[in-house]
Amino acid sequence: RENQQKKEGVSTFRTPSSIFLIIIFAPHLKNMNKRAKKEWFASWFDTSYYHILYQHRDDNEASIFIGKLVRFLNISKGANALDLACGKGRHAVTLNDCGLNVVGLDLSASSIASAKKMEKPGLHFDVHDMRKCYQKNAFDYIFNLFTSFGYFEETQDNQNVINAVYQMLTKNGILVIDFMNANQVIKNLVNKEVKTLNGITFNLSREFDGKHIYKHINFQDNSIIHNYTERVQALFLEDFKELLSEKFDLLNVFGDYDLNEYHPEKSPRLIIIARSKN
Repeated sequence: RENQQKKEGVSTFRTPSSIFLIIIFAPHLKNMNKRAKKEWFASWFDTSYYHILYQHRDDNEASIFIGKLVRFLNISKGANALDLACGKGRHAVTLNDCGLNVVGLDLSASSIASAKKMEKPGLHFDVHDMRKCYQKNAFDYIFNLFTSFGYFEETQDNQNVINAVYQMLTKNGILVIDFMNANQVIKNLVNKEVKTLNGITFNLSREFDGKHIYKHINFQDNSIIHNYTERVQALFLEDFKELLSEKFDLLNVFGDYDLNEYHPEKSPRLIIIARSKN
């Protein structure tokens, strides 16, 4: 019995008047609850409500933006591209229409299930965590679009993403990051907003805590109350320069989908183009 207790991390000792029970937790169990708890994006992005709330996204704008990027980068037909955090695949499909062989990766199983309906030769989708390498030296171009960065609690995870991207790119491969202009978002933060879509009233509230921008999403559907929170790190150009400095050369910085010059206080977007170092 004593041996069995030791195996289970439980031990006892006696005093004249009582028995004390000491439970010894192995170090690897210390953060079990933290790891077991689903990260916010894994829970929220996998719901149908996420797609209802963001159904207004402009596919035509996305298509025009991709076309301009392809022309600016002078991408040859048949190049291998990765759409990292692809969602339901709207950018990946447009890249493929431009003649690229495209893989779309996303952590959301439901989004990838939807995207897979569009698969064809040269267009493939898979469930994957962007913090890990998917396939080494496989892609000439990697696109991370529509503010699909900075979702993690630990800032080290940002560097993990950049390191994974570097591993997946071919020599002198190109990374494109399309992120919000945090300066503008913080300056123009709408504290409260109500949207009714598909018969569901979404109550939205936003806040900035000095590090993250939060969007709290509350609504009721079929008599069930739902609460979700989006959390994105407020990353600025200098933050990206630091993240990229070891493994990438910064080539261009644009401020909108027309690829105009970036202005910290005026531009709606922060679009970065970088090339991997040898």
